[in-house]
Amino acid sequence: MLDEFVEHYTKSAEYLHCEHDPEWPSECEIGVPYQHTNGTEHIRWQAVRRTQAEDFAGVERALEVDVHPDIKAYFGRYWAAGMQATAPDGPVHLMFLWNEDDVHRLTENLLGHALAQRQSKSPFSVFFATTSEDSDYFLAVRNDTGEVQLELPGRKPVRTVAPSLTYFLESLAPMPPAV
Repeated sequence: MLDEFVEHYTKSAEYLHCEHDPEWPSECEIGVPYQHTNGTEHIRWQAVRRTQAEDFAGVERALEVDVHPDIKAYFGRYWAAGMQATAPDGPVHLMFLWNEDDVHRLTENLLGHALAQRQSKSPFSVFFATTSEDSDYFLAVRNDTGEVQLELPGRKPVRTVAPSLTYFLESLAPMPPAV
């Protein structure tokens, strides 16, 4: 289902773009940076299929847990910028990995997230999306069940949003950025 969402998302826009950071290169980038109408430097990009799935071995060793296969497949499928969508409950920003350095950043953030979950006695989950920009809520896959949960940092899950990541992705309507 992720492939279908990414394909629909990328075909829904004349072209995809994001803010450009010369210190954060990616094989997703197309062409040269340009001045966006908002005054920042942007770069065109495309989702690039990864040749090797993401390896969560470091996280798994540190936490002594196997990461859910849906999360491995999700983060291991594409190099891409984040993608906006509308879910039945509102806006969603799907996170993707931009480059190898982003893999390390994700690992560090997951370890911190796991420690906060242990303190709140919550089950381990792996985040993959945020909600509206002005909200602290995020979406995560509960590692032991594969359910998608709505969560707040350092707290127990708020509620189950979907029975699986596939089911959740099927419910999304892509919202590519305006040119």
